[in-house]
Amino acid sequence: MSRPYVNNRSSQGNVGRLRELLRKSENRLCADCGAPDPKWASANIGVFICIKCCGVHRSLGTHVSKVLSVTLDEWTDDEVDSMVEVGGNSFANKIYEAFIPEGYSKPGPDSCHEERLKFIRSKYELQEFLKPSLRIVSLPGTGRSGTGKSSLQPSLSRKILDSFRSSNSSTETEDGMVEFIGLLKVKVIKGTNLAIRDLRSSDPYVILTLGQQTVQTQVVRSNLNPVWNEVLMLSVPQNFGAVKLRVYDYDTFSADDIMGEAEVDIQPLITSAMAFGDPNMFGNMQIGKWLKSNDNALIEDSIINIVDGKVKQEVLLKLQKVESGDLELELEWIPLDQ
Repeated sequence: MSRPYVNNRSSQGNVGRLRELLRKSENRLCADCGAPDPKWASANIGVFICIKCCGVHRSLGTHVSKVLSVTLDEWTDDEVDSMVEVGGNSFANKIYEAFIPEGYSKPGPDSCHEERLKFIRSKYELQEFLKPSLRIVSLPGTGRSGTGKSSLQPSLSRKILDSFRSSNSSTETEDGMVEFIGLLKVKVIKGTNLAIRDLRSSDPYVILTLGQQTVQTQVVRSNLNPVWNEVLMLSVPQNFGAVKLRVYDYDTFSADDIMGEAEVDIQPLITSAMAFGDPNMFGNMQIGKWLKSNDNALIEDSIINIVDGKVKQEVLLKLQKVESGDLELELEWIPLDQ
């Protein structure tokens, strides 16, 4: 594989962030046809695509899709940030393929150019599969050839994503969507004495799951005491359960090995936050506690505090179903009106 060219337009760290995003299981298949090992991406839409679909994206013009090679092209920091913000193929497809008509099938890896063109144009340029409230139509003269048709310039694509997140906060369950009551900010701070899964060390990363949402940290190479200090965001549904946490060892040529798991009960945090209302009305103080017991993975009682007008909780976990390993987190509750 060719090494990406890096100059002052993009830091080495951000190139690494892009590669880590590509390594997610959902991004190992083309967002449009499912072909394995995509090496191209639409930087403004935020999806990874194969070389055949890449040709179709290019034909639509950069006002719809700005295509870059993951390994050969230069990436600006803003372009990498945009890809990371979207979160990958799974999240993007929840938006752009939300309402595919019954009987309408996606192209496959072996589909012809005409099938790909029809689907990709409908998906991104014409926005036919978007929820109607999210569709953005260009003003006359701003589309291709001045036709006024829908287009996805980088700013418009971001508006669609913002609108999707906003609409999710109040979408009725009658539409088959989930109603959210707030956001959970999870800062994955560090791991301690994690299990060895390679010859002498491991390449750990953390995956968090809440409902249908999955987010993950970057991989820390060859480290049993990794420091992430990485913030992950989860939308909290009305009927929420525990946040499921798993630590994996990244492997290049085989399935990633599990390095332990745990569950985080977010009920005490949310109950305490709602009981006190606006935290800005109070000084720094303790408002709740998640108690250590034989039924949870806590190493010690987890205290819930108001700190500088924010509701936060420190969590120290003993990883389960593994020979060793602790994980330190910080949770923060963010109400929808904040």
